[in-house]
Amino acid sequence: MLEENIKKNYERWLKRVTDSDLLSELQSMDENKINDAFYRELEFGTAGLRGVLGAGTNRMNIHVVAQASQGLADYVNKNYKPEDRKIAISRDSRLNSDLFANIAAQVFAANGIKVYIYPYITPVPVLSYAVRYYKCAAGVMVTASHNPSKYNGYKVYGPDGCQMTTQGSKDVYDNIQKIDIFDDVKIISIDEAFDKGLVEYIPPKVLTAYIEDVKKLSMVGNEKINKDFSIVYTPLHGAGLVPVTRILKESGYKKIVVVKEQEFPDGHFTTCPYPNPEIREAMEVGMKYAREYQADLLVATDPDSDRVGIAVKDGDDYRLISGNETGVLLFNYICERLTANNKMPAEAMAVKTIVSTDMVKKIADFYNVKIVDVLTGFKYIGEQILLLEQKGKEHNYIFGYEESYGYLTGTHARDKDAVNGAFLICEMFAYYKTHGQSIVEKLNELYDKFGYYLNNTYSFTFEGQEGFNKMANMMNNLRSQLEKGEFKCDRYLDYSQGLNGLPKSNVLKIYLNEDTSLIVRPSGTEPKIKFYISIRAKDHQQALSKEKVILEDIVNPLAKQ
Repeated sequence: MLEENIKKNYERWLKRVTDSDLLSELQSMDENKINDAFYRELEFGTAGLRGVLGAGTNRMNIHVVAQASQGLADYVNKNYKPEDRKIAISRDSRLNSDLFANIAAQVFAANGIKVYIYPYITPVPVLSYAVRYYKCAAGVMVTASHNPSKYNGYKVYGPDGCQMTTQGSKDVYDNIQKIDIFDDVKIISIDEAFDKGLVEYIPPKVLTAYIEDVKKLSMVGNEKINKDFSIVYTPLHGAGLVPVTRILKESGYKKIVVVKEQEFPDGHFTTCPYPNPEIREAMEVGMKYAREYQADLLVATDPDSDRVGIAVKDGDDYRLISGNETGVLLFNYICERLTANNKMPAEAMAVKTIVSTDMVKKIADFYNVKIVDVLTGFKYIGEQILLLEQKGKEHNYIFGYEESYGYLTGTHARDKDAVNGAFLICEMFAYYKTHGQSIVEKLNELYDKFGYYLNNTYSFTFEGQEGFNKMANMMNNLRSQLEKGEFKCDRYLDYSQGLNGLPKSNVLKIYLNEDTSLIVRPSGTEPKIKFYISIRAKDHQQALSKEKVILEDIVNPLAKQ
């Protein structure tokens, strides 16, 4: 039996929706589907909106996007002077991304806000760059990042090019709550918006400026390195193709093979249902190409090109390098080169998320670099850059990363940047190759020097309202067990209390012993709960043995509650 408010909302949508696809979907819904589509409004949080495509308040559709855009427009008009009321928009290759980007532009224009919009799919970092290039009050990236094809999303950026702050998101959300999804949205046609000069396309020179700024992040200095090696690249049907291949070719890498099956935009992600370089299956077609062409390096970027994953030749086959391992390698490479070139800032600082490997801290201590830990989400890394900028110390930032394949080595963008990542990974590969060392050999050298670290993430999916409630209960039960001392551990941190000056977050970090920790957190963008296992051991085999015990005794039982 449907709750009365859900039933009324559904019936109102039936009367008011005119889009034929949405109306057809509404008419075909049974009670379970109606409940799932209307039991809540799609939450507008620090990552904006993200959800399954379809009809209803808990779905991504033109009405939800228009309502969010009206809320953002009200926020901009309230908080910025007329001359500063500008918003940049971009999109990736997902289903309906072009439609949602245009809807947002039409709403902003109807509210008198100047819109700069890319006429083609463009990566997250290039949108972040455009926000600052045009001195915008905000930016919108239509993307669901690495999620499966049934998802899309709406990420909002502040004037610093960073995803909107917690307070900013709350203010926009408060505005959205006041807006009737059908009656209170202002909108004009896209043609009228262009005719009035309220919307204009972002020209190619902005992408060129971005690429030139990324090139300046080279760590080689005057040393010549051997770039004569083969690279297989896949954009996983997304937005990385043009900027990644362009920057590599312009930087002297000539042996680049693009994976044909994944070269062009495909919102269905036909060859990789989970277009996430974190997932081995997403890399399989690229690995096949690497074997066929005997490539030295495989590079993959996700659909909105903010994440980058790699595999390297290791003996007769290829080894996938994890996000943590790539982060460790890049951070060490940056520290090595800055030190060798006498360019290491006196107060050098790097930023990582709390779920990323603590091995970075060992390297940081060796090079006298300060490490700042932040909550999961690259926006918190962007905020640290802004804090440095406000103090006139932006130059002290040398690296930011998260274990989920997100890296940023400069301050040109304020979100993770797979173009920047791919550029520096290829340079690092070339540098070590020039000096007779492979990536795997370098990684093993670091393990010998700083200790072996195993960091793995395990995710469990819980769909719909029932899944949402189950994850909430799981966290509540675990928190209760820890508080009562019923869970055996050395100590724990509850980030819901806002620890170490960080915002409150539904995250628990449990120290099982001195060398082993377990972090538990519900994903902010997917219907998943994630378990992050971190182990320091004498070698890989010992670490695997410890991990097996944790999975069998703790993780799997918790996930089955």
